[in-house]
Amino acid sequence: MFLFLLLIDLSRAGILAQLALCGANQSEVTTNIARGMEVFGPAMTLDTLVEALVIGVGTLSGVQRLELLSGFAVLSALVNYIVFMTFYPACLSLILELTHNGRNGAQKRSGEKFIKHMLLQEDCKPNPVVQRVKVIMSSGLFVVHVLSRFPNTDKESDAAEQIIASRAHEHLAAMNKTDTSEFSEMIMHLLSFSLEQIFTYILIVTLGAKFLLFDRYRPMLSDQLLNSVANEQEVAVTTSQNESRQQNQVPPSVTSPPVIFTLAETVMVEEKATQSELSLIGRKVRKHTLVEQNAEGQQMIDSASDDEEEQALFGSGEDEVEREPRPLEECVEILQYDGHGKRLTDTEVEMIVRGCRSICPLYKIEKVIGDAERGVRLRRSMLLKDVGCNPTLLKDLPYLNYDYSKVMDACCENVIGYVPIPVGYAGPLLLDGKNYFVPMATTEGALVASTNRGCKAVSIKGVYSYCEDIGMTRAPCVRFPNVLLAAQAKRWMESDINFQRIKKAFDSTSRYARLQDLHIAMDGPVLYIRFRAFTGDAMGMNMLSKGTEKALREIQTVFPQMVIISLSGNYCSDKKPAAINWIKGRGKRVVCETTVPADKLAQIFRTNARTLVQCNKLKNMTGSAVAGSIGGNNAHAANMVTAIFIATGQDPAQNVTSSNCSTNMETCGEKGEDLYITCTMPSLEVGTLGGGTGLPGQGACLNLLGVRGSHPTNPAENSKLLAKIICATVMAGELSLLSALVTSDLVNSHMRHNRSSVAINPNLHPPAPAVVSPSAKEGEASTST
Repeated sequence: MFLFLLLIDLSRAGILAQLALCGANQSEVTTNIARGMEVFGPAMTLDTLVEALVIGVGTLSGVQRLELLSGFAVLSALVNYIVFMTFYPACLSLILELTHNGRNGAQKRSGEKFIKHMLLQEDCKPNPVVQRVKVIMSSGLFVVHVLSRFPNTDKESDAAEQIIASRAHEHLAAMNKTDTSEFSEMIMHLLSFSLEQIFTYILIVTLGAKFLLFDRYRPMLSDQLLNSVANEQEVAVTTSQNESRQQNQVPPSVTSPPVIFTLAETVMVEEKATQSELSLIGRKVRKHTLVEQNAEGQQMIDSASDDEEEQALFGSGEDEVEREPRPLEECVEILQYDGHGKRLTDTEVEMIVRGCRSICPLYKIEKVIGDAERGVRLRRSMLLKDVGCNPTLLKDLPYLNYDYSKVMDACCENVIGYVPIPVGYAGPLLLDGKNYFVPMATTEGALVASTNRGCKAVSIKGVYSYCEDIGMTRAPCVRFPNVLLAAQAKRWMESDINFQRIKKAFDSTSRYARLQDLHIAMDGPVLYIRFRAFTGDAMGMNMLSKGTEKALREIQTVFPQMVIISLSGNYCSDKKPAAINWIKGRGKRVVCETTVPADKLAQIFRTNARTLVQCNKLKNMTGSAVAGSIGGNNAHAANMVTAIFIATGQDPAQNVTSSNCSTNMETCGEKGEDLYITCTMPSLEVGTLGGGTGLPGQGACLNLLGVRGSHPTNPAENSKLLAKIICATVMAGELSLLSALVTSDLVNSHMRHNRSSVAINPNLHPPAPAVVSPSAKEGEASTST
């Protein structure tokens, strides 16, 4: 006992006990003990081995009392190691499980600090150099111990050799007797194991048998138990299904038989089943026992798909396995410690959101719990509770199977789902010698069909285009104390030297944004400074805002009296009809042209060039002027612009400026019967990276056009090509609509493509079918203005 007390390492035992006390529940206790054993186990194993070999040298001294003392010391070291590695952690776990009473948060916080500052610190880890020295030392000592266990027969062998050399023939029988005696002595010495050797061999054999007979089959038995329970539940569900189907005359389905186990296997696996496995069983049972009621109040088993079952189970925000929620303080500490909400139920997360908004506000719930899809589900559930709506109100708004990582902090906030919009394509569109298939996302029937008919006509000879990168604009509003100071500031900014100073500050905020010029308007002491800059393949509003802010700070160093009223003073002008964009341009200025032969006009549109020219003049030019329209000298350019914008991830609100379009038509050819058509769009605001272009579906549409992302060698080339495609598509849509207007095909096409029959009363008799024009018979429709 004295030697055991000298050799036992109480410091490691104390640290392991403190680690166990840090757990808030039995699962955390087990995890903390495992972490401690992972850190201390290898080092203690090597220390015990070296200690036993070093002290074991004393058993070879030949002094009886020293050999006895060393033997007990080695035995004490081995007992200490075995107790620490097996019995002690098991007792810790058992005691804490029996005495667990929900330790408070302060003790848990101290335990967290202890784990970080004791286990994870570098000074608590074994020194690699010292460990290598111990391994070398133990190897050498092990060799010494092994060699010392064999009898030393060197002197006897020398004497035997001399006897053999001198009396080989006379003493042969005596030599055989000597060899037999030496062999017997060696066998007896090997069989005379010491106590520590016997104990070590028994331990090795026991552990090996335990692994071979039990541990290898435990995971498999656990899986079999889970399958057995699930199969039993499925059999129960199948029975109820068969009963209901017999009542409704529905043939039963075939189910697989349950797995049969012996009592020993079942008990063994049940002892090792964890809480997560039980929750998995509960989830399977709930999934296969989903019951709904029909209109007559009868119960019936839902045969929906896996996705529909998952929505039905989790759409209301309930947790997979209901249990009593823990206190709010404990839930908050778990969330802060883990950095995610995987260990918290939905009820507990909702409790944190409602009780501690500073820790987990509703709009940031995805980031806080580390699961975007679960965050969206919880927000949907809380929204329905707050407004007092039916939990199934949002069942038709999908939210599953969507990559929300591309949405967060980029496209949308307070997400509760996504709205699928049908995407069609128009084409092929022959533009500058290459065919394009243009994706269009819309819910307006006949739009894609009309545009597709126009693509067929304009692609006969092909569309030719020109695109100029005007650049994006941002115009802040700044105020000065008086008009004189405002005029001085205006002249200072318009100076070439000072402009370069402003440009340097502006360009320093981005790799791509490059300031081109300033257009300044003065209204009393107020200046509207219109910054115009190139932004590469990005649409560039964020670049302009950041660069403009930096440039204004630079101007304020010269004119400290200047007050920034607003970063945007509507002189840009963004998302509003404005003559300045029509005159000076914004984004990309694109012009497209093509010629359509007279015979193709008659074949495709059932009209002629003179009729179309007259309609374009009176409708698009005179009619727009009478209405006082700005940039509206077109039939419906906004239709094609918005559909392509939604499909390719552009900002749909910018269709206000981007739809500025002037459509012109003239007769041409030898006989003056061919049609020459042009479309000019001076402010087309597009980009091929950033914003919605990073979403999966929108990115796929950009890939279809071959313009996704930034151009590898020439920035802005991809965005310019997208602008050309949009303008050419607008031309196709303009031609198709004007043709439908002059031939009275508009109403007929919309009756076929833009009317839903879902809400029609089936008891009403439909009217007699209208006479359909030849163009509509061909399936080529147009859309409305």
